[in-house]
Amino acid sequence: MKKIGKMAEMAWVIGTVLCAFGVVLCTKSGLGLSMMAAPPFILHITLRDLLPWFTQGTAQYLFEGSMLLIMCVLIRRFRLKFLLSFLSGVIFGVVLDLWLLVMGGNGQYVSMAARVLSFAAGIGCISLSVAFMFRTYLPPQIPELFVMKVAESFRKDQPRIKLILDLSCLALSFALALILTGKLTGIGVGTVVIAVANAPLIRLWSKPVDKFFSFEPMFPKLEKWLK
Repeated sequence: MKKIGKMAEMAWVIGTVLCAFGVVLCTKSGLGLSMMAAPPFILHITLRDLLPWFTQGTAQYLFEGSMLLIMCVLIRRFRLKFLLSFLSGVIFGVVLDLWLLVMGGNGQYVSMAARVLSFAAGIGCISLSVAFMFRTYLPPQIPELFVMKVAESFRKDQPRIKLILDLSCLALSFALALILTGKLTGIGVGTVVIAVANAPLIRLWSKPVDKFFSFEPMFPKLEKWLK
């Protein structure tokens, strides 16, 4: 079977659209969000009546923007290319809000069957999106950039930094939920499932992705500049 070629740039588009759709499905399931999606969702739920412009997508990219600032303080370095990752986050937030508009908002489904199916489809989309994102040279989302640059600066393994970041975001989620809403808003059994299942699902998706697509760049000069 002939592969669909020169997908390096399109992989970023597919990854962004699928990831945003997956987050919306997990949100509507009400079973829990990932450790990266939960804090901005909690802030959005708390502030949306006071600040109508503070959408879930806006909360997401502002949260990631604060993560970028923390990263720059930790590594004591700033490069203009880092702003491209923030731009990626803004685009992701806009796409997230568009999916919410199409899907009728972020209110959870009523029936348990619909909630479970929505969650299962959501984590499937998110893991597939990451499989595509791993194959593009375009700027990574800020959480991935954070892990790469902090690990590089402190000469630590990326999995260790990723674990520290995940646990920090989980602790922040608990604190925000309890302080701002008085309950575990955005956190549930699904949060644990995503943490455990995401990596194996990404590996599972990688084989068919590589089977049907090849990821040469359409714009080699752009790839060289970004790297």
